[in-house]
Amino acid sequence: MKPLVVVGDALLDVDVEGGASRLCPEAPVPVVDVEGEWVRPGGAGLAAILLAARSAGEVLFVTALGDDRTGHRLSSLLAREVEVIALPLEGETVSKTRVRASGQSVVRLDAGGGRAGGAPLPARARAALGGARAVLVSDYGRGITAHPELRGLLATLTGTVPVVWDPHPRGCAPVPGVTLATPNESEALALVGGAPGPGAAATGLRARWRCHAAAVTLGARGAVLAGPEGVDPVTVPVPDGATLTGEKLDTCGAGDRFAGAATAALADGTDVTDAVASAVEAASRFVGVGGAAALSVRGAVTAPASGNPPGDGAVSERAALALSRRVRGRGGRVVATGGCFDLLHAGHVSLLRQARALGDALIVCLNSDESVRRRKGEGRPVVTAADRARLLAELSSVDAVVVFDEPAPSALLDRLRPDVWVKGGDYDGAPLPESAVVRRHGGEVVLLPTVEGYSTTRLLRAGG
Repeated sequence: MKPLVVVGDALLDVDVEGGASRLCPEAPVPVVDVEGEWVRPGGAGLAAILLAARSAGEVLFVTALGDDRTGHRLSSLLAREVEVIALPLEGETVSKTRVRASGQSVVRLDAGGGRAGGAPLPARARAALGGARAVLVSDYGRGITAHPELRGLLATLTGTVPVVWDPHPRGCAPVPGVTLATPNESEALALVGGAPGPGAAATGLRARWRCHAAAVTLGARGAVLAGPEGVDPVTVPVPDGATLTGEKLDTCGAGDRFAGAATAALADGTDVTDAVASAVEAASRFVGVGGAAALSVRGAVTAPASGNPPGDGAVSERAALALSRRVRGRGGRVVATGGCFDLLHAGHVSLLRQARALGDALIVCLNSDESVRRRKGEGRPVVTAADRARLLAELSSVDAVVVFDEPAPSALLDRLRPDVWVKGGDYDGAPLPESAVVRRHGGEVVLLPTVEGYSTTRLLRAGG
């Protein structure tokens, strides 16, 4: 299957989370007690990983990255999900930091002014575009869509493969002939001054940009689609049941989810109207289950209130929950297992491989250092939670690692609700406090055979 290709400006999104219960004595502003930092790819980087999470085929990402700490951090996050084809960035990599208290944004801090330069495209980028099944252009106003060679290649693709263009007020206009342009309502109305509404704006932009269709996204109201010339624009509402409500819905990333869903649908041969309808539903559900924040991983600002900082290999609990929802959303089965995994050995690897074969994603619930110490005594763990998580995350059988601090992961499993909970056969006959939680949510408990002769305790004794 040919790959889907995303072209656009990547940046690093950071959420600094905490609580606020008092005002600063120097000024009437809230004091945020920081509990943790969460990071994820932003801009076109978010669009790329969202598309990769829901695509059966390969996703390639053409972007510009800086040779700085933020750029390296962003590149590492992206490489977990997509193949990155990097152009040089002139200046510092862009980051956007939201300070949030109890789920509510207090302030956003933007840093870095880097822009894509005009260096020749790498051969890999030219090959990727030439072999694309569909292309999503995610413009965040940082120069990638102004690259002359890139624009020329994109222009040659229109009419041969679906090209979706998500524009930006500070970016370049789409190349003529794109399949679908997807501005939001405020962008569209600003671009077409004097338009009486989003329908007229969609029609005006379709004509101005000479694209086959333009869909103006309206948030909770769906979208307005202007198709072929002479056909009145149509409203595409959010379908019944797709609007998930909550007190503090985070809409960050909804436009990226919309554009990616439309691209995937068009790549599968869906017509524009149905592709937009599918994208409206996808974006609505995305917001309802937590938006972009659910894709974040913990950064390095501070440890959580209890337990250990998960480290580079672990994901936040909300990211694991988002993974569970994604897998179930496409009809898959979520498998979970847990343990200390101190001194990772062949027995562990065998257990994890067998567990992954029982479903479509495997989430490892990992005991924190303090939790291991309570169970195993002083001197354990031998390997810290951060390093244990990194080692587990490198295994192809493991899709996510979540650190927990309690003696058993019952509370975590109550939120994850796995379809299958796996333990090694050496637990046969022993009470598993988490079993009741798993079964209460309709899951099953499976005991898998262990590899004879392997246990961390036995290895430590042999080495001592």
